[in-house]
Amino acid sequence: MIIGLPKEIKKQEYRVALTPAGCEMVVRQGQRVIVQRGAGEGSGFSDEEYVTAGASLAADAAEVWSAAEMIVKVKEPLQEEFAYFREGQILFTYLHLAAASELAQQLLDKKVTAIAYETIQAPNGSLPLLTPMSEVAGRMSVQEGAKYLEAFQGGRGVLLGGVPGVPPAEVIILGGGIVGTNAAKMALGLGADVVVLEKNGDRMRYLDDVFKGRLRTLTSNPYNIAKAVRKADLLIGAVLVPGARAPRLVTEDMVKTMKKGAVIVDVAVDQGGSIETIDRVTTHENPIYEKHGVIHYAVANMPGAVPRTSTLALTNVTIDYILLLAAKGFQDAVKTNSMLALGVNAYKGAITHTQVADAVGFAYTPLESLW
Repeated sequence: MIIGLPKEIKKQEYRVALTPAGCEMVVRQGQRVIVQRGAGEGSGFSDEEYVTAGASLAADAAEVWSAAEMIVKVKEPLQEEFAYFREGQILFTYLHLAAASELAQQLLDKKVTAIAYETIQAPNGSLPLLTPMSEVAGRMSVQEGAKYLEAFQGGRGVLLGGVPGVPPAEVIILGGGIVGTNAAKMALGLGADVVVLEKNGDRMRYLDDVFKGRLRTLTSNPYNIAKAVRKADLLIGAVLVPGARAPRLVTEDMVKTMKKGAVIVDVAVDQGGSIETIDRVTTHENPIYEKHGVIHYAVANMPGAVPRTSTLALTNVTIDYILLLAAKGFQDAVKTNSMLALGVNAYKGAITHTQVADAVGFAYTPLESLW
């Protein structure tokens, strides 16, 4: 199989979908890899490293897309890339179609075989290809939130951990999953007062046990959310429903009750956001805006700010699926791996994931009915 690695074109996206080490593994399997020149530079990987790993270099994205049977990316294709789509080509990347109906329509029209990292799901409900980026984003949410709490950034001028005689900041985290857990680790490490709102009782017990009572948990419901939001110096949205649009848990009226100069970081913005006043996606170049006196951080590709770490972590979890797809081909691979089958969002002009279909308002077609 010919595998293509184009350079990411999303603004300030410096990750690349495959490291030279991962590339070498694919080539050793007997596959061919074509890498667009400069694709790995943002993550610190030179063209020479890819050539040494056995890849061929392409001058531009068009050459990669036209030659490859499977395109491996990090972020969802942008409008400029839609023209490259062709029937039967495998696209393996983060798609987040719940918030991208135009992309979904293009995938259907061109009959692209689209597999989303974020909906590959293990029997226990975990999302192995989303986990490392959620870990990065969760930790970064506190790092970025702490920065924008500084007065010259427009924030309240609050130090997360306080100092002796001065109370720490109140960090409110919506969701106790991977993002929320990693955000809590960072916030607690900096000395903040942390509250996690979560609806799953078992998860709350887990968090209480793991953090040994150092954070507080609250059942997530509108009353508790409204009460917690009022107290927040830093509010972190960490809610995810696999394949679906993020639920709007914090209303605009709730945001209006927040302290002036408080900060919101919504990690779920790439799935539509869980806070009502997150009404736009921002970039690393211009990451924040102010609404109702509150600083909003709404960058959809947070791990792109630490591309070296993120690329290494991503390849660690995607490489086995890339090898499987290359060795067996699409149909045999998904028939033998139920986790990978759940990653298929579009195939032969149909949406094949129930939550994605509901989110974009398209008909759902079971994957197995298309064989």
